[in-house]
Amino acid sequence: MTRLISGHTRLIAHLGVPTESFKAPMIYNPYFADRDIDVCVMPMGCRAEDFAEFLPLVFRLTNIAGALITMPHKVTVVDLLDETSTTVKVCGACNAVKRDADGRLVGDMFDGEGFVRGVERKGRSFAGASVIVVGSGGVGSAIAASAAKAGAARLALADTRPASAERLAASLKTHYPGLTVEISSDPAGFDIAVNATPLGMNAGDPLPMDLSGVTASTFVGEVVMKAEETPFLAAARAKGCATQIGTDMLFEQIPAYLEFFDLPTTTPDELRRLATIKY
Repeated sequence: MTRLISGHTRLIAHLGVPTESFKAPMIYNPYFADRDIDVCVMPMGCRAEDFAEFLPLVFRLTNIAGALITMPHKVTVVDLLDETSTTVKVCGACNAVKRDADGRLVGDMFDGEGFVRGVERKGRSFAGASVIVVGSGGVGSAIAASAAKAGAARLALADTRPASAERLAASLKTHYPGLTVEISSDPAGFDIAVNATPLGMNAGDPLPMDLSGVTASTFVGEVVMKAEETPFLAAARAKGCATQIGTDMLFEQIPAYLEFFDLPTTTPDELRRLATIKY
């Protein structure tokens, strides 16, 4: 079903550059059309030097429903907002903005929420769990923040840039003082192990962490979306571990976005069924 844009259509601005890489419109818009929801995700190619001026203008539109924020704006958007979630405060990045009833710009971050929802849908709880996240960049920080929000008891962090892991550890300790946080790249003994690095994107990449000490009780998750089974996940499955593929994070976070934008929500399975992703 194709839905025509009319004067009644509300817009979700998808802000970033280059727009050619955007996949969200091919997931959201088929869902909106199928459910007869008069909303459209619209890619808007905004360069970094124009973003601070452009964002407030977008939210002066009378038919704006919200904005998806992607690279290179996820960090710089934070200082332009009136209110942010704890997750944004922890990871220092934001990927969703809306205007509240008082006209204030409110932001949240759902990359980590998508990852956590996917794991929990597979029957593994973060509450009281020990979690290791290798990679302390944007997505790794978001996953760590969402793991803490979901009740993880112990978090280990690692990054090729030690200062990044240290900064994230300090931020987590500030906002979740009861959480045990350490710097480590060894997943042995952890309940949940997460690759939040780009390793696995290219042939010949080393594994992001050493799985030799991991047993089948560890749940292993991946953020790389280039292939469904990365070498890291293949190694984990060979150990008998339950796993989560990279694209699960993408489809699982969209229901959370819809809730944030006060739109009718759905399931990841329905989104997968309707999506028309092209590369």
